[in-house]
Amino acid sequence: MARSEGGRLLYADLLRVAATLAVVTLHISAGWIASVPVTSQAWAVFNVYDSLMRWCVPVFVMLSGMFLLDPKKNVSPGSLLLRHIPRIVIALLVWSAVYAAAGLLSGDFSLNAFLSALRDVLWGKLHYHLWFLPMIVGLYLVTPVLRAFVRGASRGDLHWFFLLVFLFAMAFPTLLALRPSQTLTTWLGRLNVRLVLGYVGYYVVGYYLKTYTLGRIAEFVIYALGLGGAAVTVWGTALLSRRAGESVFALYDYFAPNVAAMAVAVFVLFRYVLRVSEERSRRQRAVGLSSITFGIYLCHDLFIMLLRHFGVSTLSFAPALSVPLLSLGVFLCAAALAWLISKIPLAGRYLT
Repeated sequence: MARSEGGRLLYADLLRVAATLAVVTLHISAGWIASVPVTSQAWAVFNVYDSLMRWCVPVFVMLSGMFLLDPKKNVSPGSLLLRHIPRIVIALLVWSAVYAAAGLLSGDFSLNAFLSALRDVLWGKLHYHLWFLPMIVGLYLVTPVLRAFVRGASRGDLHWFFLLVFLFAMAFPTLLALRPSQTLTTWLGRLNVRLVLGYVGYYVVGYYLKTYTLGRIAEFVIYALGLGGAAVTVWGTALLSRRAGESVFALYDYFAPNVAAMAVAVFVLFRYVLRVSEERSRRQRAVGLSSITFGIYLCHDLFIMLLRHFGVSTLSFAPALSVPLLSLGVFLCAAALAWLISKIPLAGRYLT
């Protein structure tokens, strides 16, 4: 297994960078998909890019779980409350204020308008991509319990847990989104199986995929399911949208089985297949970029907002080219800003 300096897992660093670039690409492609007809070529291109990037958020959660649930690591309730959670909360407050101010700069900025925007944050009205931060705090709060669970669970126990996650957090909700059923909704409510809902499944599967070695057959089955999930996301979304005459994004959901299959396949691919030269400079670049991915995630939408302000969009030229080029440009600008912020004494580590 490839390792980087300081005992860091090199594949995890690379996967974190890839997931961050995927988030930027997803936001670039999704930003204009609603502005074009579902029958247009531009919509089809946006749908392909958006569909194929949907694994990014689940993978972020899996990356957190693979480290924080590892029984070999000393992750106490105290360290979560005093170190991990404050960092997320501070980042949420500061970046919420930044985006509140940035959102007002294009109009008539005033102190009252800014304070009103901050009040909206207190009521839970966050800038669209910052939803990820309170969700992670929620996972941190239950981490001590989950650590006790995985420490005592056998591999078979984890498989049963994943089966319940698949059924109750993924399969049934997706089925209901596509074909509403009052009967199924009623029975799911009566069963009230809440333990396996939310992102906890991805959190635990990250630990599982890091801890247990997969056989060759299981590995190839996962790749096949991942490719199938990608196909279902692209063509299924196109089919549903054309039938409805408007965009239908049920298969984009992070808990849709097709998205889960893609996320697991990407994670496994980075662990078992992708390798990087052991040249020291390359390893250092991978680790260095990985260390600011949180900051890139937090600040990248500032540059998307700038694109909108100056009238630049994925429709400015051929979408097949505009999406990757604008995504790469935004990613690099955000990386530069995140690197600069990371150099701020004391505050840098809390904001990137």
